[in-house]
Amino acid sequence: MARLYHVPLSPFCRKVRLCLAEKKIEVELVEERYWEGDPDFLKRNPAGKVPVLRLDGITMSESGAICEYIEETRPEPPLLPKDPGGRMEVRRLVGWFDDKFHAEVTSKLLYERVNKKVMKQGYPDSLNVKAGAKAIKFHLDYMAWLLDRRRWLAGDVMTLADFAAGAHFSALDYTSDVDWNRHAVVKDWYAKIKSRPAFRSILADQIPGMSPPPHYADLDF
Repeated sequence: MARLYHVPLSPFCRKVRLCLAEKKIEVELVEERYWEGDPDFLKRNPAGKVPVLRLDGITMSESGAICEYIEETRPEPPLLPKDPGGRMEVRRLVGWFDDKFHAEVTSKLLYERVNKKVMKQGYPDSLNVKAGAKAIKFHLDYMAWLLDRRRWLAGDVMTLADFAAGAHFSALDYTSDVDWNRHAVVKDWYAKIKSRPAFRSILADQIPGMSPPPHYADLDF
């Protein structure tokens, strides 16, 4: 069985978990307190980050590389289009959420509210929280613009781009940081994606001392 070293609310770990579940790959989840710098974990990934996946006798790190490996070795059901232009658009949007959205929103909201508490690094920085709360509005508006023109974020079928975005938004939804009333089309997109079987284990995550809002695991919102 595959083994994934992860942190429950990490959007990068969640993206990998979604890919594994969509491909019906059974995986053992091992929660890793990577910030403690355990020597055994550093042997698995000298960068000291999660996710780390053990699959096919290979130890892999970096969520983008992991997801590409899964897609290439388990092509069904596909999470990348066959045409180069479609694949480019998916990868562009994955980069958008894992780079731009992460820097402007996830790191300012989720990491300030949750990671600092879990890692015992003090209290949230209010300036960062305010910046993240402002930035997420721009991203919601951009997603609405995309979804007004497409069935899914990158086109007419669900792809890795939707999983990347869904991983970030599901983590932020745990802390009630998403205004789902801003755009009905974005709310409908998230309701569709969180209803997929691949999301079940993610929506079952519980962080000790922190409870999600009532709608978090409600498939009907």
